[in-house]
Amino acid sequence: QVHLVESGGDSVQAGGSLRLTCAASGGAIRSYSMGWFRQAPGKEREGVAGLSTIGTTTYAKSVKGRFSISKDNAANTLYLQMNSLKAEDTAMYYCAAVEDDLLRDRLVATNYDIWGLGTQVTVSS
Repeated sequence: QVHLVESGGDSVQAGGSLRLTCAASGGAIRSYSMGWFRQAPGKEREGVAGLSTIGTTTYAKSVKGRFSISKDNAANTLYLQMNSLKAEDTAMYYCAAVEDDLLRDRLVATNYDIWGLGTQVTVSS
């Protein structure tokens, strides 16, 4: 089973950029639908971006045009490029995977069964 480890979280000013990385081991992510989720204190976990096995992307309305999800199959790594960051983007960000190449609802957390421990993103205004 795939094991996921996120990194790249940091504290940045509003308007800044970060790139989150999710390194996978124990399996090839090319066979998995992948997603990035976030959870702020006192709030539910929400889907940010999803990526199918064939490269189809899905984004939450709140991040569309600012965030970009991608993967490098050779490096077995998932990325989330975050630009024009806002204070409301502050949260713990999680990488998730499920071995389902037909997954459609890629922003629904309950559709994923493998999770990393998260990386903290803090945006100050």
